[in-house]
Amino acid sequence: MRIGVSLPNNLLTKFDRIIEKRGYSSRSEGIRDSIRTYITYYEWMNDVKGRRVGTITLIYDHTKRGLSNALSEAQHDYIDIIKSSTHIHLDHDNCLEVIILDGEGADVKAVAERIMSLKGVKYVKLNTAPPGDKI
Repeated sequence: MRIGVSLPNNLLTKFDRIIEKRGYSSRSEGIRDSIRTYITYYEWMNDVKGRRVGTITLIYDHTKRGLSNALSEAQHDYIDIIKSSTHIHLDHDNCLEVIILDGEGADVKAVAERIMSLKGVKYVKLNTAPPGDKI
């Protein structure tokens, strides 16, 4: 099936460099592989059940109007599972934050998905594991 996708020039340029380095025969093959990876990650996130410990790593544009407040609200709404966070400034516009969590897997996933959906958040990665006694 054919689809059309609009991308900013800088994103397409980066993508083209990656598919060339990885030896893909076309953009289409690179996009198919990217979609497969996204689907696998989404399915893994849906399997986050029971007590989980983990981190959410995010990079965001702190100059995006309202974003800092929205991130703070999201964290306050999940204060019972957020144990700590670290915030550093990468450059004038971008910040990196690592949030450490311990709680029910569904809640861990929910806060990560809420953060992912915010405009101005450029990167989010959720990593979880069962607590030490479950490994």
